[in-house]
Amino acid sequence: MLDMRYMRKNSSEVKQRLENRGVNPETIDELLELDQKRRDLIQKVESLKAQRNEVSDKIAFAKRQKEDASEAILQMKQVGSDIKSLDNEQTLLDEQVREIAAHLPNMAASDVPVGPDESANVEQRKWAPEEYGSRPHALEEASWVKAHYEIGENLGILDFERGAKVSGARFLYYVGDGARLERAVYNFMLDEHRQEGYTEMITPIVVNDSAMFGTGQYPKFQDDAYRVEGLNQTYIPTAEVPLTNYYSGEELPSEDLPIKFTALSPSFRKEAGSAGKDTRGLIRLHQFNKVEMVKFTKPEDSYEELEKMTLDAENILQKLNLPYHVIVLSTGDMGFSAAKTYDIEVWMPQQNVYREISSVSNTEDFQARRMHITYRDADNKLQLVHTLNGSGLAVGRTVAAILENYQNDDGSVTIPEVLRPYLGGQEKLEPTPHH
Repeated sequence: MLDMRYMRKNSSEVKQRLENRGVNPETIDELLELDQKRRDLIQKVESLKAQRNEVSDKIAFAKRQKEDASEAILQMKQVGSDIKSLDNEQTLLDEQVREIAAHLPNMAASDVPVGPDESANVEQRKWAPEEYGSRPHALEEASWVKAHYEIGENLGILDFERGAKVSGARFLYYVGDGARLERAVYNFMLDEHRQEGYTEMITPIVVNDSAMFGTGQYPKFQDDAYRVEGLNQTYIPTAEVPLTNYYSGEELPSEDLPIKFTALSPSFRKEAGSAGKDTRGLIRLHQFNKVEMVKFTKPEDSYEELEKMTLDAENILQKLNLPYHVIVLSTGDMGFSAAKTYDIEVWMPQQNVYREISSVSNTEDFQARRMHITYRDADNKLQLVHTLNGSGLAVGRTVAAILENYQNDDGSVTIPEVLRPYLGGQEKLEPTPHH
């Protein structure tokens, strides 16, 4: 949620910055006009309430003096009726203001590239294992390179067909070594994040509507969510929702900041609007595992913590020896709540392209204002914290990247060294008979 006081004082700047995020400036004019009406009404009601108090004093005095108070009583009734009708008008205006404000995205930080979509994103850096030289991957020229879903099916470790039979398209079963590999990947990630000072959590995977509003998924993206029928509850699209809402409505001790959480959870997404995209494989599923990182920080530290969180996600890819690059998203490509986002994209040899595997964002005080998460600054004044979130990483996409980057010409897949302790020392995934 944006700060209404800031919007009133800096309307031209706000209109410009939100226009960069696809918001029509007229929407801001409409919002500020409604807000002004609402504030005028509040003043009117206050003055009528003062008048009512005055009149009721007069009535009490008249009664004590055994005088006729009928005129004052009529006046009192009229004032009471005026207050009631203005209160109703104010309630309506409150709702209109809240409705418009709730649909406004966060304003982008000043150093975010301005542009309509991903075409304006800017590469920050790229990384590949030293032995690859200047090439992004080791399999550039190989004719036998297969897509991760073919490798998985040939090895008998990914079963998309039976996933679709039981649940529908974009669901799957991980089988045998596939399930063990997925588990190894997320346990490795959680162990790394714990060493970096994140507190590991297991969160609820069903949250209420106010939690989805708090992180900015509702009301705008309700159609993308898997809702629990008949209840105001939703299966989480990311552990960011329960992790960030953990402190909703609370004041945090300033000496505890920054606070860092990590959690593995399933994520559920309808993927509305992605018809025909990545219909095969692990890239765009309705249910997938993700290791999430969340931070609560003081405002002055949040951008330094954003850089650190991005490095925490990169660390996983470097230890897995997977080539990637980091891009900063443009104003037109960022998520609703973000003020600045880095996407980390991993190299997928079969498609000859980088694909998103992590998104790391600073939302500044946008989520904290919706959730009322505060701390006291050096002057003992109550301030909103800044919240940050990032995937450390999307687990299925990491498995996909491992299968493609570590595939061998005989159909086997070498297991990255850092994962072998989690797999009892196993060094390769070998084809097994199909079940």
